[in-house]
Amino acid sequence: MKPVSETPPQRTFTMTHWGVYELESAGGRLLDVRPWRGDPAPSPIGRSLLAVDHPRRVRTPRVSRGWLDAREGRRRARRGSTEFVEMPWHEVLDRVASELDRVRQTWGNTAIYAGSYGWASAGRFHHAQSQMHRFMNTLGGYTRSVNNYSFAAADVIVPHVLGCSYRSLQDEAPDLAEVARHTALVLTFGGIPLKNAQIEPGGQGRHLVRDLLRTAHRQGCRFVNVSPLRDDVAAELEAEWLPLRPNTDTALMLGLAHTLYVEKRYDRAFVQTYTTGFERFSRYLLGTDDGQPKDAAWAAALTGVPAARIRALARELVAARSLINVSWSVQRADHGEQPYWMAITLAAMIGQIGLPGGGFAFGYGAVGSIGNGVPRVRMPSLPGLRNPVDSYIPVARISDMLLNPGGRFAYNGRNLVYPDIRLVYWVGGNPFHHHQDLNRLLEAWQRPETIIVHEPFMTATAQHADIVLPATTPLERNDLGGASQDNVLVAMRRAIPPVGQARDDYAIFSDLAQRLGVHEAFTEGRSEMDWLRYLYARLRVTHDDLPEFDVFWTQGIHEFAATSSAHPPRRLLRAFREQPLEHPLATPSGRIEIGSDVIESYGYADCPGHPVWLEPGEWLGGAEAVHHPLHLLSNQPATRLHSQWEHGVTSQQDKINGLEALQINPGDARARGVRDGDVVLVRNARGRCLAGARVTDALMPGVVILPTGAPFEPAAPGVPGSLELCGNPNVLTRDHGTSQLAQGPSAQTCLVEVERYDPAADPR
Repeated sequence: MKPVSETPPQRTFTMTHWGVYELESAGGRLLDVRPWRGDPAPSPIGRSLLAVDHPRRVRTPRVSRGWLDAREGRRRARRGSTEFVEMPWHEVLDRVASELDRVRQTWGNTAIYAGSYGWASAGRFHHAQSQMHRFMNTLGGYTRSVNNYSFAAADVIVPHVLGCSYRSLQDEAPDLAEVARHTALVLTFGGIPLKNAQIEPGGQGRHLVRDLLRTAHRQGCRFVNVSPLRDDVAAELEAEWLPLRPNTDTALMLGLAHTLYVEKRYDRAFVQTYTTGFERFSRYLLGTDDGQPKDAAWAAALTGVPAARIRALARELVAARSLINVSWSVQRADHGEQPYWMAITLAAMIGQIGLPGGGFAFGYGAVGSIGNGVPRVRMPSLPGLRNPVDSYIPVARISDMLLNPGGRFAYNGRNLVYPDIRLVYWVGGNPFHHHQDLNRLLEAWQRPETIIVHEPFMTATAQHADIVLPATTPLERNDLGGASQDNVLVAMRRAIPPVGQARDDYAIFSDLAQRLGVHEAFTEGRSEMDWLRYLYARLRVTHDDLPEFDVFWTQGIHEFAATSSAHPPRRLLRAFREQPLEHPLATPSGRIEIGSDVIESYGYADCPGHPVWLEPGEWLGGAEAVHHPLHLLSNQPATRLHSQWEHGVTSQQDKINGLEALQINPGDARARGVRDGDVVLVRNARGRCLAGARVTDALMPGVVILPTGAPFEPAAPGVPGSLELCGNPNVLTRDHGTSQLAQGPSAQTCLVEVERYDPAADPR
């Protein structure tokens, strides 16, 4: 091979969840990563791709010594605590195929959990979860997961209230360009965090949200940021900051609604025409049955926002065109269904739903597509085949499932049973990043007989698996890149050869399918490039501006034409407002369900039949705050997507002493003798972790923030309760469903204490 300096450089494009990049490679090495020149605000995360051959890379198939011991009749050590044995591909694939067959024949396909929640690839074909599910369906199916960690509570409550899916609601959010033209006030609960707008599932060609918000601000739109963190709205928007206690957003909305009601400022005609159940809700609002009016003074005592400001804000909302936005983070808490339900109710009382720039929106800034105005192009994906198994769990109930086989649980009006899982197969995700109370998960993770993962890097999930199959990254394979919420298609040509012995998921599953007698069903006789041509041909059926595949593959990027037919104006519930009888909602009443008879019939005390404020299990106004007086929020990091490329330069540059940075208010830091840059111990009854202190006045007193995505690295591997050494907040968060309705994650309901770390005093 020629030296790298003598090898002509190859230039290719890749699509990531955080944007399009031009790659330069030579001699089998990645030399440079540059943002696509068409992106006006590219994400710096792309630089982390240069760590593709990092020492953490999994280069060969490996099997844990503990699993091998158990197969030979010896006592197995705890997962996460044993070394791995390298094994040739043919031998390890034989073992995987044999294990899949054994579990299927002995326990049935229900005993295989292949939820495989994750964001591994932005490619249309090499989408890890799709590959996994297609393969498992050829084998007779698997126990699956529903909903997600991002907005599970919203995903379940929105269909009850509005009769549509939450995802369709996101896509119909008013364009921010329309907000700039028509909206006087945006009241945003949880802010509009631009760090999150870097990301779009499947990728995005252009990052536009920042410029659209700037335009709205220049044209006179005023922003009010209701959040414990001032930086949840960019400083350049000059937002009014209303810091409030975490988990009290619903209480503030109720205080606003009470003011509108008693001052007769709400739109009574809209409520009567377009909603149902308001009378039931208004009795609660006035305290008719419980003796407690949900007025501004009541809300102020819970939230910390002054009562006078609550009353004034309510009047401002009806004085001009206004829009209420609620972030995804707000619903990842105890009773997370309530802030979304209550935001819809408050917007209905204001009466501007369906008007240009008015009503409500959910998730501005959560991902890059919401409100960005980009024409949508429905992208093809790998056909998934039908899953014959009906067994499923809400995705955030993994530990409950593994710890309680045969146990009953409620979910969205159904009474379900946790299956007895014997084998976990995980591809393209990292539950030791996403899940809450990792010490509990660590215990649950010991229960299955076998855990198999595909991983490019030695993540905590790989460390706690039995069989680790080295997988390629998108840089080492061919694919099509493009999101259905975007209008750019990318030819993701392989930039470098696979690192070590890594194989792509399709190749791995094809080899397993051959061993298990389902090769034709899985592959349909197609190679990787055959599938890319097949998917591209499907796209050309509806988009005649696409060139021939070979032309596209050479040019690298295609931007779809923005036609009026492809991009009709988005205005949430416009047709319903204009013609409610001709365009009823798909709810039982055909209207907005402020009161839901269906939810009422479920009899859930933690989610009754209309919006309410219920006290969280942990919050700054509760008894637990005496022992753990700081509320921990675990938000999305600015320097990576979840835990992806955590080892890359962009992520590593934001660390403090190699630890994840914990934001803390100056007063809280002084009270604990903590200075900026100190190593601190964050603890509660569930766990302990180290972090680096970042003292900031952008955070309200009593609240600390530790982003998600740090490695899970306990001082004593495999031992629950061991000190976590990298700053993973999920050793501290609660593994408890939002309610029996959605059973979503409630990570943002979490109290902790913080102290300056003294290694000499730590027994570990």
